[in-house]
Amino acid sequence: MQTTSYGSWPSPIDAGLAAAHDGHPEYVGFVGDEAWWTEPRPAEGGRRTLVRRRADGTEEPVLPAPWNVRSRVIEYGGSPWAGAMRPEGPLVVFVDFADQRLYRCEPGGEPRPLTPLSPVGGGLRWVDPQLHPERGEVWCVMEEFTGEGPTDVRRAVVAVPLDGSAALDRDAVRELSDGRHRFVTGPRLSPDGRQAVWLAWDHPRMPWDGTEVILADVTGDGTLSDPRTVAGGPEESVVQADWAADGTLLYASDRSGWWNLHRLGADGGPIAVCPREEEFGGPLWKIGLRWFAPLDSGLIAVVHGRGATALGILDPETGELVDTAGPWTEFAATLAVHGSRVLGVGASPRSAHEVVELDARTGRARVIGAAHDDPVDPAHYPEPQIRTFAGPAGREVHAHIYPPHHPGHVGPADELPPYVVWVHGGPTGRSPLVLDLEIAYFTSRGIGVAEVNYGGSTGHGREYRNLLREQWGVVDVEDCAAVALALADEGTADRRRLAIRGGSAGGWTTAVSLATTDVYACGTIIYPVIDLTGWASGGTHDFESQYLESLVGPIAEVPARYTERSPSTHADRITAPFLLLQGLDDAICPPDQCERFLASVEERGRRVPHAYIAFEGEGHGFRRAETMVRALEAELSLYAQVLGLNPPGIPALELSE
Repeated sequence: MQTTSYGSWPSPIDAGLAAAHDGHPEYVGFVGDEAWWTEPRPAEGGRRTLVRRRADGTEEPVLPAPWNVRSRVIEYGGSPWAGAMRPEGPLVVFVDFADQRLYRCEPGGEPRPLTPLSPVGGGLRWVDPQLHPERGEVWCVMEEFTGEGPTDVRRAVVAVPLDGSAALDRDAVRELSDGRHRFVTGPRLSPDGRQAVWLAWDHPRMPWDGTEVILADVTGDGTLSDPRTVAGGPEESVVQADWAADGTLLYASDRSGWWNLHRLGADGGPIAVCPREEEFGGPLWKIGLRWFAPLDSGLIAVVHGRGATALGILDPETGELVDTAGPWTEFAATLAVHGSRVLGVGASPRSAHEVVELDARTGRARVIGAAHDDPVDPAHYPEPQIRTFAGPAGREVHAHIYPPHHPGHVGPADELPPYVVWVHGGPTGRSPLVLDLEIAYFTSRGIGVAEVNYGGSTGHGREYRNLLREQWGVVDVEDCAAVALALADEGTADRRRLAIRGGSAGGWTTAVSLATTDVYACGTIIYPVIDLTGWASGGTHDFESQYLESLVGPIAEVPARYTERSPSTHADRITAPFLLLQGLDDAICPPDQCERFLASVEERGRRVPHAYIAFEGEGHGFRRAETMVRALEAELSLYAQVLGLNPPGIPALELSE
């Protein structure tokens, strides 16, 4: 064991390796007996492909480059494909990212468009398809731009003909919903085909604030009649609704303060299925996320937990819940069932996300796809700690602490390590405790990482989630600082070498922290929200265009609060060096905010060392391997220069003043 200064340890985890393993499988499904899912390809321009697992266990991509299976509905997208097995082989429909059209594909053949293009605004987009071959249709959500502005948009539940007759004719798309609601999810047909259910909500609510469960009757000609709200409301968030095999309507509602499973009673009232102070749901950032899946046997596969998630099988009659045995400590919000087989995506602090199949009869679980394969000796992986800190007013602050770790190096006895606070996006989200080679990139070099699930994060009930109401830029900043300073006070971290980084909403928290506290020596701000007033006044997309009404307050009532909290207003207060990373195709946090912020920084008298790197072809969330490599190396170089580190082999980042 060698004694080497923190931040200078040699590591086999370089930026290229971290980038190659970025992203994970999503949107699992069955096509007949076969398991299918989407999977990232960072080295192929960041596209996502559709992967098929044949009966003999072999995996193969269904669509070659440049096909990119990804929807842009509400910009964050959602479930982009569906499939069914026929005697002649699979029939698959999918959304291609490039033109956002819905395509039909039989493997081995060329995909054919099912939907038209539109020259208006962001065009026509589709998400959450459900195949109904017996009807000759695919039911899904349509997003249609009606003008050139980001909020000139409407959404509807629709039926798209499978024969391709709508490929050039918008009028051939049947609208099934009445257009009363701004946002909808894809419809789910009851087992007898006589009813359909979906979720809906309207501005200024976000789906974790309040949604409605809409139930409609399906008429003989395939139209939906008598749509009515049967659950949910302005202060009740329902994030999924689906049918049990016996026709019972199930839904995940937070009416108790936790997203728990309920069923619709005969009198129309809610009946709690498994009441617990833990979550059986999560924030609906994407259309078609799935936390539960009913099996034909009457059992229900569930993703659930408190601060973390497990995959379990729930007996709704007894409330008995049995979790999957295995190494996985986190499961994503994607499930599919076929007979007694359950598909999910699981991960752990020692393994990346992989496709897991559970046999509900035997309880046996196994990895069947995207299997984790250690790219380096796992002795270099971080060893995280789950901790709870005391925040302001004694409130709890949840965090994952990743101390510096290397099998062959330790820091000097008289030196404390640098730490970087990682701030998750959302802000209504959380950091899962899973293997992340970007974190290992830092910890294996002797730099600690603290992931903070600040007040407002999910996984700890509605009360914790609501701590951020009208307090964005306050509670998140305070909680991150509380964790950083606690680590310094207890002798875990070097008080003089604390940094902060985050993307999207985490970029906001990072920028506000640099402008309003003296906790951090530097920071990395990634595709951030910078100017609240601009963001709330047409500066972002429709889905989040009124998000700040709850996060900051009604802009018509508290306009000064928007100005006062914005980092762009306080650029003169920033004295710590920073790195700003931005995608030029970002529709959620457009680059002009960053550019105005930089102009404010550079116009003032006192100079602050900083760097700005903008990436062509990148949107909100970097997906290309070359982008991720440059971003990681630039970030490490910032810390090296500011915190006095000496990581070997890292290109120097030029800081302007």
